[in-house]
Amino acid sequence: MPGVRLQATEALVRIFSGDIRPKPAIETISPSLDRRDRAFLMEIVYGVLRYRDTLDWILGHFLKKPDSLDTRTVNNLRTAIYQLYFMRVPERAVVNEAVEVEKCFGQKDRSAQPSLVNAVLRNIIRQKDQFALPLKPEKQDSPASEIALNTSHPRWLVRHWIKRFGEDEARLLAAANNMRPPFTLRTNTLRTTRGALLEQCRQEGMPVSPTRYAPEGITVDGQVAYDDLSFARGLFSVQDEASQLIPLLLNPQPGERVLDACAAPGGKTTHIAQMMGDRGEIIAVEKDPKRLAHLRENISTLGLTSVKVINADVTEPGERRTFDQIPFDRILLDAPCSATGVIRRNPDVKYRHKAADLLLFREKQLQLLKTVSRFLKKEGTMVYAVCSTEPEEGEQVIEEFLKTDREFRIIDADAPLLKEFISGGILRTFPHRHNMDGFFGVTLCRRD
Repeated sequence: MPGVRLQATEALVRIFSGDIRPKPAIETISPSLDRRDRAFLMEIVYGVLRYRDTLDWILGHFLKKPDSLDTRTVNNLRTAIYQLYFMRVPERAVVNEAVEVEKCFGQKDRSAQPSLVNAVLRNIIRQKDQFALPLKPEKQDSPASEIALNTSHPRWLVRHWIKRFGEDEARLLAAANNMRPPFTLRTNTLRTTRGALLEQCRQEGMPVSPTRYAPEGITVDGQVAYDDLSFARGLFSVQDEASQLIPLLLNPQPGERVLDACAAPGGKTTHIAQMMGDRGEIIAVEKDPKRLAHLRENISTLGLTSVKVINADVTEPGERRTFDQIPFDRILLDAPCSATGVIRRNPDVKYRHKAADLLLFREKQLQLLKTVSRFLKKEGTMVYAVCSTEPEEGEQVIEEFLKTDREFRIIDADAPLLKEFISGGILRTFPHRHNMDGFFGVTLCRRD
């Protein structure tokens, strides 16, 4: 499949340049591919993203100056090494196809180096026993170095986890981030029930089971794609189980006025509408115009009428006047964050942030929280949530907010299903503990 390997390499070039995210990169490439080729493409692209630093460490032992290579050659070598170490592809096929990919680059650019690719890969195969997994750093100055190398996580993040959880659990969390996440649905209870949807899926030959915690969730097992579920269009949304727990913290009621301050892509927005029986008013605010189409599509597909979408930035006073004239009964602030809790779905997250970025996110999140809290009714409730594993974006934001705005306090969620995840009023989920995305959530209200 040289065409697929070539497409995978080109997708990786664009992703690592910051030009595009993995999912749209694959969607752009794969419409003409059959199921088998698309699965092979996804395995290579996501595999390289999960293990980029591990692959580069191996490559660095066979090249004097890997940084001097063209980015296409580097990513061609990464895809080949990934296949050699993590896939059941014959070694000869890996080498031959990588050379052919490099020759394709050579048709447009003289910087392509098929001879080098051939030599490097053959050397790696000959010495593979010396670089067997798990790898051992030559200068292992701490447990973080070995975990970071073998799981391709930044050392600063692994150090954070070791300090919080200990070495063993940090290793488990990093390993969980490199596992394929479950394919989870949320039943559209306005049109069907979870039991009915489970039965419908089974009749179509889909291997499905109810989620353990989320009351409307369904886990789809096996190699099933979104398009395979076209028979149930409008009866579900794709949403991780942890994400489905956040609206339970909010506990919206029919007839209320609710603000979703950072709404796209709309998983929690539409869930809130379902919990309200699509009766009431939900203001879904999203400042990024590029994400509005997806938000509107999700609302339309589920047949919801109670949601009003507004393209605005809640921190801009001039724009707030379009929706904040009447206080809200409930507010959800699912704030932009580092996304360290969804690394297994978006492995490129590992390479996009530095430790200092967490503090920048914290300042923006705190500002958002201070702003939207002004829109809440005196007796209303507000949920702050992030898909981050890091306390800088969770506990520390809330701690600082409560210091500067003593009008608010944390309240316990009135949801027995959430007791396993809540301590001191704070909800936490983790991939390695719950096989869910990593989320933080807390419910706030004004003091009596």
